[in-house]
Amino acid sequence: MSEAQVSRAPAVTTLRCDTRPVAGYHHRPAALPATLAPRPYLHPVRTLGGVTVTELRPADHAHHLGVSMAVPDVSGVNFWGGRTYVRDEGPVALDNHGAQEHTGWLLRDPDGCVQELSWTREGRELLKERRTISVLALSASAWALDFTSALTNVSGGDLSFGSPATNGRPGAGYGGFFWRAPKEDAADPEPEVFTQAASGEAAVHGTTAEWLALAGREWTLVFAGANEETRQDPWFVRTGQYPGVGSSLAWGRRLPLAAGGSLSRRIVTVVADGRLGRQDAAALARKAVAA
Repeated sequence: MSEAQVSRAPAVTTLRCDTRPVAGYHHRPAALPATLAPRPYLHPVRTLGGVTVTELRPADHAHHLGVSMAVPDVSGVNFWGGRTYVRDEGPVALDNHGAQEHTGWLLRDPDGCVQELSWTREGRELLKERRTISVLALSASAWALDFTSALTNVSGGDLSFGSPATNGRPGAGYGGFFWRAPKEDAADPEPEVFTQAASGEAAVHGTTAEWLALAGREWTLVFAGANEETRQDPWFVRTGQYPGVGSSLAWGRRLPLAAGGSLSRRIVTVVADGRLGRQDAAALARKAVAA
């Protein structure tokens, strides 16, 4: 695709499961302030039955952008958005936000895309990314979103990934793939979260597990790490304050990335209508990863 064609291309790609639209991918989002760490995101993501399972810029956390790759600390640069956690000070509003910029397509089809991005701060490029997103049909009531992010350090020096936890806030090891789910009506209970072995936010937050499910009233999301490195990352989970799940790059200690080095993370998420139990969640997670 030529530069002229890229500039005229729509900034949103509609992803389809068979012929049914299931997600909008905003590869070049417009009018996002720097404090939100501008980046591509998926929203709305819907079940096959049409239930929306993402939330964009909610009042409680305006920097939550549906489904995205967001890291709060890349050698001091905030690619998450919002305030930065500073050791011995707490959350501080700093002028340290970066941006993820779309640089080109390698593939762009209705059932998926391969994209190249540049992670920058004030014109300085820190990382190049190759991102692969694909849609997989699983059943009459479930499909899967396959999301792979391969990051390469092009800064010319060593980098490291951190989180509020590595900067002194215990349990706040977020950063990496992150899915912000919608809040439901005030009368409804908070979403249920469970793995094969445990249930509840307190029991699963910060643990590693083959898969993790978040179940609302009319929907279930089942997250599975699909490569060896991702399966070693702890899950970041919120259900009480807000519903969200992420796979953490730097839970307890910083993750170094040497100059010229690369890392890759792959998350496959089952998007299902209805409220699944453990047996069905596990079966769909295995099917999605194997597909």
